[in-house]
Order: sequence, then C-alpha cells, then structure tokens
Amino acid sequence: MASAIHPEVAGLLARSHRLGSDPRNTNYAGGNTSAKGTTTDPVTGGETELLWVKGSGGDLGTLKAEGLAALRLDRLRALKAVYPGVEREDEMVAAFDYCLHGKGGAAPSIDTAMHGLVDAAHVDHLHPDSGIALACAADGEKLTAECFGDKVVWVPWRRPGFQLGLDIAAIKEANPQAIGCVLGGHGVTAWGGTSEECEANSLHIIRTAEAFLAEKGRPEPFGPVTEGHEPLPDDERRARAAALAPHVRAVASADFPQVGHFTDSEVVLDFLSRAEHPRLAALGTSCPDHFLRTKVRPLVLDLPADAPLEQAVARLAELHTEYRAEYRAYYERHAVAGSPAMRGADPAIVLVPGVGMFSFGKDKQTARVAGEFYVNAINVMRGAEAVSSYSPIEESEKFRIEYWDLEEAKLRRMPAPKPLATRVALVTGAGSGIGRAVAGRLVADGACVVVADLDGTAAATVAEELGGPDRAVAVTVDVTSEEQIAHAFREAVLAFGGVDLVVNNAGISISKPLLETTAKDWDLQHDIMARGSFLVSREAARVMIAQKLGGDIIYIASKNGVFAGPNNIAYGATKADQAHQVRLLAAELGEHGIRVNGVNPDGVVRGSGIFAHGWGAQRAAVYGVEEDKLGEFYAQRTLLKREVLPEHVANAVFALTGGDLSHTTGLHIPVDAGVAAAFLR
Repeated sequence: MASAIHPEVAGLLARSHRLGSDPRNTNYAGGNTSAKGTTTDPVTGGETELLWVKGSGGDLGTLKAEGLAALRLDRLRALKAVYPGVEREDEMVAAFDYCLHGKGGAAPSIDTAMHGLVDAAHVDHLHPDSGIALACAADGEKLTAECFGDKVVWVPWRRPGFQLGLDIAAIKEANPQAIGCVLGGHGVTAWGGTSEECEANSLHIIRTAEAFLAEKGRPEPFGPVTEGHEPLPDDERRARAAALAPHVRAVASADFPQVGHFTDSEVVLDFLSRAEHPRLAALGTSCPDHFLRTKVRPLVLDLPADAPLEQAVARLAELHTEYRAEYRAYYERHAVAGSPAMRGADPAIVLVPGVGMFSFGKDKQTARVAGEFYVNAINVMRGAEAVSSYSPIEESEKFRIEYWDLEEAKLRRMPAPKPLATRVALVTGAGSGIGRAVAGRLVADGACVVVADLDGTAAATVAEELGGPDRAVAVTVDVTSEEQIAHAFREAVLAFGGVDLVVNNAGISISKPLLETTAKDWDLQHDIMARGSFLVSREAARVMIAQKLGGDIIYIASKNGVFAGPNNIAYGATKADQAHQVRLLAAELGEHGIRVNGVNPDGVVRGSGIFAHGWGAQRAAVYGVEEDKLGEFYAQRTLLKREVLPEHVANAVFALTGGDLSHTTGLHIPVDAGVAAAFLR
C-alpha cells in the first residue's frame, strides 16, 4: 500500500504549481522550489530532518512528488566541511547522492546547495523576466536597491553551484530583514518560514520588479521602428514564413537534423521592427536557462521584410557561413584541455524582421520551448533597456555554462533518440484505416506527423489521439486540388519547420466491370490516386530539395498494380500508375538524397476506410462471399493464410524509412501475406 504524501511535500507541490503556472513567475522548466521538514527515519525510528527540492529537469507547473529529490539535511550541511573550493565545486554534485534519503525521486540539481544551506524552511529560486531584467541591467545592483530597499539583496554573478549556495546563505544571515535576493545575470531567490510566506515573498519580488520597470522605464526602449522592418500583413507574413521555412531549416540542420517552430507573436514582431534589435540580438541572452536553449546568440536576417525571396535565401546562406565561423571562433576562444567537443555550429534561433522567429530543437517541444525562451529574453532586454542598458554576463561565462561538464553529463544521460526522431512526416488519407495506422507508427517511432485527410474532423481526432500539436497536427486536404496541397505543406512547414517523409495513402475504389465503368469512375480514381500522388510528391520534393536533408516518399500502391483481377479496371490501372511513379521519381530525385519506395498491400479489410465505404460490399459480391467474411476469404487465398491489417502496412512503411534500408530506392514491398500472382518480377 502506498504511503501517504508528507504534508510538507503536498504544500511544496501546490506552491510549485501555482508559481509555475504563470509565465510571469518563471520560464518553462526554470527555477526550483524546496521545503524542509521532519520525518521518521525507517532505520532508527527517530526523527530526521529532510530537504525536498525540485530535481534536475522537470517543470514547476506540472511537478509531481517523484520529481523531487529528498536529502538528509544533516549530511547535506556536513558537506561544507569537505567542500574543496570553487575550482572543484562541480565535485559536490556527485556528493549529493550520498545525502539522499531512500530510493526513487529525481536526481539532485546543481541548485540543491542553495536550498539546503540557506537557513529557511522554504526557498524558491525563479527566473521571472522582470527579475532577470534587473539582474541583467548594467547597474543592476543600484536598481535593485532603488526598487526594493534593503528587503532584497544584490548577489553578483556567480555560476550556479555549491559556492553560490554558500554565498546566499551568508547573505541571508547578514541581512535578517531580507526576504530574498536578485542574482546578477541569473534570476531571483526568495525564502520564508512557511510555504505561504515564501510564496508571498517570491510574488512580492516579481510584482514589485514589474511595477518598477513599468513606472520607471522609458517608452520604446528598443528604439524607433525601422523602415522596411514593419510586420508584413498577416496572410503575406505567413506565406513568406512558409516559403522561407525549408531554407531556414537547412541553415539550422547542417550539423544535425532539427525540428522547427515558427512564432510571429506581437512581442517578436515588435522587437524585430525596432532599430536596436541587431545590437541587442548580437549581445545574446543571459540567464543560463535562456542560452542553453537558444545558443549563445541568434542568426538575424538583415534584409527588409519585402526583399525578394531569392535574395533572402541567398543572404541566409551567407549569414549561415558567417555564423558558423563566428561560433567556431567563440568555441576556440574559450575551450580548454578537457572541454567537451563542439556540439554543432548552427543557430537555434533565426530571426526574420517583418516575418517572425524560427526556433529549432531535437523535437517539436524543444523547438517550441527554445522560442519561448527567446521571447523571455526579449522581455528581459526590454526591461533592462527601459531603466538602464542590457548587459548580459561575459561571453567566457556563457561558454563555461554551455560547455559545462555537468551539462555534458546530463546530455549523456539522455535516452537514445528513437529511429525517426527529428523527422517530419505528412500522411495523406490519415483520418482512418491504413493512413491512420501509418501515422500512429511514425509518431511512436519519434516522428512529428501532419495528419492530412479530406475529412478534417477525422484528421483532427487522429492528431489529438497521437498527442496533440507537439507530435501531430491535422490539415484538411483534397489531394485533387493543387491549392489545397500547397496549403497543407505550408501548414506543415509552419508547424514543424519542414517535411522529410511523405506517405501517399489517400485513395478510393469503385469496383465495376469494364462495360459498367464510367468515365467519371475512371477520372475520379485517377484524380485522387494517380494525379493526387503526383501533386503531393511534387510539393514534397520542392520542400525536401530546399531543406538539403534528403527525404522519403512512400506510395501505398496495391497488389492490384501488378495483378490483373476481375471487374477492377479503373482501380488496377491507377495503382499501376502509382507503382511506376515510384520508379520514375526514384530515378529523378536520387541526386537530392530523396528515396522513393512503395508498399503493395492486399486484402486490408478490417479498419480500412476504402472497404468501409462500399468497396468491401462490391468485392464480396464479385467473389460470392459475405462482406463480414471478406477478410477471411482474402487470407485463405494467400500463401501464409493470414489476414492483412493496417498495422502490417504501417510496419512496412517504417521498415522503408526507419534507417536500416538507407540505400534502398525504387522498391515495392508486398504486404499481402503471399499472393503468388502478384510476385514482382
């Protein structure tokens, strides 16, 4: 039976959720909270004092008990006696493990010392934009005193660690009137004797800083609007962003493929329209949480918003070359013997005046959060410039954080990426049947998926089932329409930065003898499957070539493309058309690293959208069996005597795209349980 949660833990979680749910208080996964209390030692039966503190990783707004580290305070405080000094303070993180109470819980974070050594029952360390604005102002110490008097104490920049914990503990002891401190270049810390007092002190610091910046700050701290950098009209702006997105993704993915996110919020567009944005962007972000997510500085396109697209693409390539050279020089300026190897020289943030911000990461959530962190940085710059001037920590200190051994160790502890991580897929006909199964398999193996279907409601349902916008988005598309296909790809690149994997699955079938097949029947099936696949593949190739990342195009064809069955002229002919498109496009697109392959299913009855809408009844009548027995009938005519299901087709799509068949193109894989007449020759 599970033990009841400790009252101090319950209060700590509730406080954390309240603080973390408001972005004014702290950024995503930023900061940590703690509580001290007593519990019964299961070994001695006596009382022991514990520290519960948010562990490494996780987010305050959604923190759970298992996200806390529980440490014995007597052992944690005893570490002061063995502390080897600031030059070796990183060794203390490993020492925290010897202070843990029991099994389970999160790994202690670098900020554990701050919480354990400060003489207060409750401590909050947060990263509010208002607090960081003061922390990153050129005269932050003076402004802190002006804002708070002696209730909040200034702490000069020091890298997070054991020494910072000692410093803050000493400051609290020397300033009994203080409720907290502003940490230069970093954030704020508050304390209290109760959870309620600590939370009230945290909010007092944050709201007082907000009011101070609003009342004392000068208007337009980013300067006047620059001609040509004003935001483009909404539709024009999104169209421009979609046109640029694959080229921007190429810039961000030269070293490692990345998933993208696009933001055109008012905060971003206003910043990019102002005269001071080039200077401020070049200074980079400051708070460690910011630049670990956003890289040391962004890449900024220095052209008017309405510059010709070709000029913008060419300038992006030039700026990318410069950015990479500058980043390598930054690394070489500060790397020492034993520094981790350079992790890549591409930007994580690309800013385009008049259009918006592209942010990148290993997955959609990481990319989205990187963008959120840069918005935090813009807010910090605005506050600092309003009352002083923005003055982030030194570049050398940024390097120490970015290439910190502890950060490198954290990266090494992360699980290996899934086979399709960083890949963006678009699946047509994904609202049901085979397409739905394919979309599910691709998401399960790490891809982001655009669920495209004529039935927008079905597509939205599937996208939600797959995890929502960080994993899947829905688009309504009729694949016979060039305009709708172009729109679907625009939505895809705005959602995820680009497209790497396309599955042509949309289909329909009308089973009739030759003399009963009308021209309308013929045209409809060819429009959806043959013409539709061509149009989707053409749009996909445009995006993939611009990205310079290669790609996969998969056709869900059919055994009927090679097998001459009765009463099936229109469907069989269009499937043969699709099958040859695979060969033609494989030959044409190989020079761009784009592989084109096909899957030939047969007899997929259960879960099939086509069979559910009349095709099943028609084929059952042809073969003289009951419709609900059609799947069994198909199975018995195969060599393996097994029924084919949508997930079996999805498995074949994964086999072609999951990495093991990296040198295969122009191939058709039968998924028919063995139909000898359809063997490929």
